[in-house]
Amino acid sequence: MKRINIPDAIVIIFSTLFLVFFTTVNAQQKRNSLQNKKSGKSTENIVAGWNKAVRVSPKASITETIGVTDVTISYSRPGVKGRKIWGGLVPYDKVWRAGANEATKITFSGNVLINGKKLPAGSYGFFIIPREKDWTIIFNKVADQWGAFEYNEAEDAMRLNVTPQKSNYNEWLDYTFENMVVNEHGKNSAVVCLNWDKLKVPFTVEADVK
Repeated sequence: MKRINIPDAIVIIFSTLFLVFFTTVNAQQKRNSLQNKKSGKSTENIVAGWNKAVRVSPKASITETIGVTDVTISYSRPGVKGRKIWGGLVPYDKVWRAGANEATKITFSGNVLINGKKLPAGSYGFFIIPREKDWTIIFNKVADQWGAFEYNEAEDAMRLNVTPQKSNYNEWLDYTFENMVVNEHGKNSAVVCLNWDKLKVPFTVEADVK
């Protein structure tokens, strides 16, 4: 019988342990990927060793006071990263979360007018349906949900058609308040814009001073 010397035995043992470890890790990654697909959670750009506390699409929040009404938008910021966005990563004619990860949430501390139509104070899930021309913006009564996977049209508080505009390039999606109108009495307003890639999606928010 051929004798195995100690160095050879050590190599065999470590090779076996490495193979077992690699097989276990690979199986766990496949299970995690399957679970993420079932839950609708994106694994985009997640690599081995990625710190899970760091979001690929960072969280953000912006607040503006219009008149005496606070308007807060909470969202996540995906990047273009060389991809085709409109009609590509974000397909046309489908409800989109207007950001990444959790659905974008917009909160109004008082009653407002959105493009001239009344919307009561409260928090709403904010969604968009992109199209070739006019787009639809949606304020949904379910403010906290993941993406648009459980979106229910029956819960819509308001739908409006808007026209996107060409803009300067934005690598990271963001929201801005533009064209502020400040009055001591009567209505105050601002144009809220979603900005990403080479488009902006605007809508006007008005609030009374009372």
